[in-house]
Amino acid sequence: MGEPRLFDKLLIANRGEVALRILRSAKELGIQTIAIYSEADANSLVALLADEAICIGPPPSIQSYLNQDAIIAVALAKGAQAIHPGYGFLAENAKFADRCAEVGIKFIGPSGIAIATMGNKSAAREAAIRAGVPVVPGSEGDVKSIEEAKSFADEVGYPVLIKASSGGGGKGMRRVDTPDDLESQFNSAKAESAAAFGDDRVYLEKLLENVKHIEFQILCDSFGNGVSLFERDCSMQRRHQKLIEEAPSSVLTPQEREEMGRSALQLAHAVDYEGAGTVEFLYAGPGQYYFMEMNTRIQVEHPVTEIICGVDIVAEQIRIASGFPLSFTQEDLDQPRGHAFEFRINAEDSNHGFRPNPGTIIRFVVPGGYGVRVDTALTQGAQIPPFYDSMVAKLITFGATRAEALIRGRRALEEFIIEGVETTIPFHLRMLDEVALIDGTMTTDYVESHMS
Repeated sequence: MGEPRLFDKLLIANRGEVALRILRSAKELGIQTIAIYSEADANSLVALLADEAICIGPPPSIQSYLNQDAIIAVALAKGAQAIHPGYGFLAENAKFADRCAEVGIKFIGPSGIAIATMGNKSAAREAAIRAGVPVVPGSEGDVKSIEEAKSFADEVGYPVLIKASSGGGGKGMRRVDTPDDLESQFNSAKAESAAAFGDDRVYLEKLLENVKHIEFQILCDSFGNGVSLFERDCSMQRRHQKLIEEAPSSVLTPQEREEMGRSALQLAHAVDYEGAGTVEFLYAGPGQYYFMEMNTRIQVEHPVTEIICGVDIVAEQIRIASGFPLSFTQEDLDQPRGHAFEFRINAEDSNHGFRPNPGTIIRFVVPGGYGVRVDTALTQGAQIPPFYDSMVAKLITFGATRAEALIRGRRALEEFIIEGVETTIPFHLRMLDEVALIDGTMTTDYVESHMS
């Protein structure tokens, strides 16, 4: 084998801010970019800035951003050596990763086998147990009958959580507080899982309450090297959808940070992981952490990690996929530098149940100044179509301390003007008045239990 070299041409199999994020890193690496877009995104900033832009199909995702045949055909026709899937759409599709490999295109991410293993929650749980990573008390594999479900729930005690084996984003997930509700929730979870993922398998876990959601960003190359880029606290969420993320966590000790990061890497190495990934834990208190799941892709909230580590995670993904070893070691990351928050700005009406609010942007003013970063593909006059996820921007603020990053977040949110659609900016400003966010004590159920 010769010396590794960066790809000449990269296809970006995504849209919106993450597609633009990938494009920028590729451009800085000197790589030509091919953007794909649906008819709804014909005038997008990504299509304008890419070296080449190809319409992939009509607006519905299944006919465009999920159309594997069309995407691979474009990549082959245009001479792309690699495909970056971003997050969502095909990013965690093991079959797509395998198809890319079959035609000689590098999928920027882990192997199809690693995606399939870690994407199936019960298989991921079993992998974590084998790797010696603590897990939440749960069923041994998939639960096939209501009788099995009842037996497990009686053994560990209520409440329990029914989870889709192939799930994500809270779909196919049901909380059960009493035996009377178990059968209906079990059937409901299976039905939703089948509709969302084409797979009705579920498993059960003991529901841990008053916990934090803490995830560790890892990077692994093809030479057996791996690094932990510390943690993010994603406890501020609603219906299992993250709203505000921060890095580092305000509750972990340096010893816990090191131990949990080591656990995350143990799991990654156990499945021969390559690229960027996130190992998610439930944190119940000092020394009490449990593996929840692994996301085998770049995360929406990766910017807060980039800021406290000084690492371009997307560029590192591309370098690893090109055959290079990691450009730094764990020793180079002695400790987090400062503190960062990310506020997800969605086109949603938070006064009416976070109802999606597509439309046309008639005024768009982005905040700036020291310690402020905005990741978005929006421009004034842009259309927010109703076909896709409602997130339209990410506001990231940085400070030498957590308090400084929060103060800067308020200032930046007050400067951020988006008119033409309702957004979650007013909601975030209300959140900043909550003591639990100010002092870092919020847990995963905080929004639903404290804010109407």
